[in-house]
Amino acid sequence: MTYPEAIQFLYDLRWFGAKFGLDNTFQLAALAGHPQDQLRFIHVAGTNGKGSTCAMLESIYRTAGLRTGLFTSPHLVSFRERIQVNRRLISEGEVVRLVEVLQPLLKHFPAGHHPTFFEVVTVMALKFFDEQKCELVIWETGLGGRLDATNIVTPLASIITNIGIEHSEWLGDTFEKIAAEKAGIIKPNVPAITAARPGEGLEMITSVAREKRAPLTVVDESQIRRAPLDILELPLHGAHQKLNAATALATVRIPGSQLPVGDDALRRGLLAVDWPGRMQRVSTASGQMVLLDGAHNPASAEALRAALRAEFPDAKPAIIFGVFRDKDSASMCHSLAPLAGRLLLTPVHSDRTEDPARLVTACRAANPGAPLEVCASLAQAVERAAGEPFVVVTGSLYLVGEALELLGLSPANGGERALNEWTAGVSSR
Repeated sequence: MTYPEAIQFLYDLRWFGAKFGLDNTFQLAALAGHPQDQLRFIHVAGTNGKGSTCAMLESIYRTAGLRTGLFTSPHLVSFRERIQVNRRLISEGEVVRLVEVLQPLLKHFPAGHHPTFFEVVTVMALKFFDEQKCELVIWETGLGGRLDATNIVTPLASIITNIGIEHSEWLGDTFEKIAAEKAGIIKPNVPAITAARPGEGLEMITSVAREKRAPLTVVDESQIRRAPLDILELPLHGAHQKLNAATALATVRIPGSQLPVGDDALRRGLLAVDWPGRMQRVSTASGQMVLLDGAHNPASAEALRAALRAEFPDAKPAIIFGVFRDKDSASMCHSLAPLAGRLLLTPVHSDRTEDPARLVTACRAANPGAPLEVCASLAQAVERAAGEPFVVVTGSLYLVGEALELLGLSPANGGERALNEWTAGVSSR
């Protein structure tokens, strides 16, 4: 099997949909030798900030000398981003080998119960981290928590970054319902940490933690004004990243932690964190500054708005915006369009894209004075913005991944971005 053939095999698994439930993952992991039983985890769920919090934790613990595994999704460009050891992407050869190991195990499942893309990739990651003798795995949920394939592990700590209204067709349409799903990662007597707010899911998380006798640490914005965050200049920009950092610090400092980290390693780990596509700044050969941010829902768009106003108070960037049709794009336009000196609306390279023409009304209402163009593609939008000194690309991590390729910052490999489209034929069990 070649690497492209392995990727095609994984791609074909999309058609088994996104079946929420743990039976398949438990069974596949058992057939693979129960690799999760040999590993230690920090499990991270939440609406926004999961990836950044994971990156911070991984950097801290790696700086402290641990061999770390990192499992996140979606990927920006390469599938290999999802599975990393000490921040090195899994190799193409290892992807091929693991697909060849797991492929025959799938024959044990009856028709109608075939493991999905995410279930297979979850067990691939577990097996690889076990083989690589990882001392700690930072383990991000895919969607939700309670019935997410990642929830077959018992972690050292469970993190719920925050709760927002998103994926309502699967998780529910209220803060309470979504919080209940995400709080499903909390395990009996295992410490839990959250930055959820009162009235936005905190009450449900507190109730679940109390029911499971899980000690709960609640992080709030006052903690970003305490040492060391009061003086640290994080590589990840924005006040929201300071709150993510406070969540990571609260996790590291859990009383009685089995993985103590010294203050020096903690500071150095935070200062070294790298997480592309989150207020990532790029200077082009022509001197243009491009800022890439994967804000993809109203809460993250509002966080981006606040960060741009704080760091570039006088700027009027050209904003290239593309979004999925299942998002509250009107709210996102309301947050971001007023900042723009020029708006370029583009489709996302995905079946889930919103028609950019449908964004015009909301953008014009939010900023009637800015020139506005509907573009046929991101490439066209980037070309039309070539003369602008400052460009912001946002609305979707998928769009940011495409921009990284267009700007030559990541190998052109657009076929692997399609692996993120694993929600075809959604069902549950």
